[in-house]
Amino acid sequence: MTKSSQEEPTSIHPQTRIGHVHLRVSDLERAIGFYSGVLGFEVTMRYGSGAAFLAAGGYHHHIGLNTWESLGSTPPPPGHTGLYHTAFLYPTRADLADALRRIYAAGYTLTGAADHGVSEALYLDDPDKNGVELYWDKPEADWPRDTDGNIAMVNTRLDLEDLLKESAPQP
Repeated sequence: MTKSSQEEPTSIHPQTRIGHVHLRVSDLERAIGFYSGVLGFEVTMRYGSGAAFLAAGGYHHHIGLNTWESLGSTPPPPGHTGLYHTAFLYPTRADLADALRRIYAAGYTLTGAADHGVSEALYLDDPDKNGVELYWDKPEADWPRDTDGNIAMVNTRLDLEDLLKESAPQP
């Protein structure tokens, strides 16, 4: 069945979200150490010695990690196709500040930090050089807009010292 050129394209439901990401890693324990030990996701299930599933808030999994085709492998070289980064949305600025504290405490280095006008984001690499973005969305009423009312995202420096002044989230 083919679409007629006169048919309107259909959109997916506006509440559709990315449910999880599944990453090939070279060392499962090392990857769990990063996603659980540094970022704080909980291991919800292990699938033998080759895979693990991690989540926040009791969900079945937000992150799948496996070594099925990648045990002991190296990351793809720069300039090749593949995953640019995963992005994890934090509910508040204070929660993002807590993530930054965890990163610093674990001795990881940020590869970037930006204020996008609509969000504030931290960037780093996991142990397998997969890009990771940690961010929070600013209130929609504060998003920058152009004269036509369209979102006008920016890419300016994020003040990390100011971010660290945020109070730690309460459990």
